[in-house]
Amino acid sequence: MTMKISELASATGTPVETIRFYEREGLLPMPERADNNYRVYGPAHVERLAFVRHCRNLDMTLDEIRVLLRYKDAPQEHCDEVNALLDEHIGHVAQRIRELRSLEKALKELRRQCGQAQLARDCGILHGLSQPAKQAPSPRPQPVGHLKGSH
Repeated sequence: MTMKISELASATGTPVETIRFYEREGLLPMPERADNNYRVYGPAHVERLAFVRHCRNLDMTLDEIRVLLRYKDAPQEHCDEVNALLDEHIGHVAQRIRELRSLEKALKELRRQCGQAQLARDCGILHGLSQPAKQAPSPRPQPVGHLKGSH
């Protein structure tokens, strides 16, 4: 069974541009070309794309996915590095949860500064947001070891 890129996109719920991006990044193998020069995809592409998307849904970086794919493509290898990668990723997620809890706390504190609707000039939230941001947490600091911009 072969399909065009639009059919692969439809079958997997993945935008065409994302599929092309994954190809450029080496996460999906380049497909064969039909006589009309259309890309031709098969079941292996569907399976690999599903794997990549599952990893992305778990907020894994492209580099983390590359490592996992390397092991998936070499089933005779030991998976020690896979275990270590997942343990490290779990640590990143735990750090992000702590950051989000801190952010939630800061937002709730800001919300407490304006208990009722009033004139904007008297709004405690607006006044609070006008203060220096030194006590407010960064919206999304990157944990050490997690590659910023690779998502």
